[in-house]
Amino acid sequence: MYYLTVKEKLQATLKKIQINRGGFPVTNLKLASSLEAEVEQIAGELEGLNPNIYPLVHALQLLQGSWSLLYSNAREIRSLDSLPLGLRVSQIYQVIDVGSKSFFNLAFIKHPWGVISGYVKVTATFEAIKTNGAMLPDKRINVYFDKRFLSIQTIVGIYTPQLDPFQVFQVSSSYNETPCLDITYLDEDFRIGRGGNGSLFILAKSDGLPELNC
Repeated sequence: MYYLTVKEKLQATLKKIQINRGGFPVTNLKLASSLEAEVEQIAGELEGLNPNIYPLVHALQLLQGSWSLLYSNAREIRSLDSLPLGLRVSQIYQVIDVGSKSFFNLAFIKHPWGVISGYVKVTATFEAIKTNGAMLPDKRINVYFDKRFLSIQTIVGIYTPQLDPFQVFQVSSSYNETPCLDITYLDEDFRIGRGGNGSLFILAKSDGLPELNC
């Protein structure tokens, strides 16, 4: 099937960028404009070949499980690409439970010298919604953020359970409207989404996550 060829092309492009960045998730913040345009063009082509056109109706279970973020140009992800004190994001995950209509986002952060490591976790629920007078939900979900957990797991290699997490607080929305996401491509192990402002998220199915305290 042709969509598999386009998918492989997008995967190969992202892998090449990740190798140059040491395997970290990719944003467009430090990409050449030509390479950013190439990712956008291939992603758009793949979205047009989506094998599950109505994912929330016919392929909801494909969302279940752990997903690893490969690329995003969203403002909230871009901000993680310029952390202070030399900190870097190592992996970003989204873990979805279709049954409870909930998920959490998880960003692991570490210092390249091993001084400190930890994570930021944000929990949320979601709701499939109808758009443009449709009879059934097709690809859009509304997102309701709940809590944010800040954790320091190790300091100079020593586990710090008393700081895992060290802060938990309610997420206050800074949006005038409810955040939403369109699932524009979905198969068994690959997903593309578009935020309400058109921001791009590309994810791949992941085998699992390290154990967390929260």
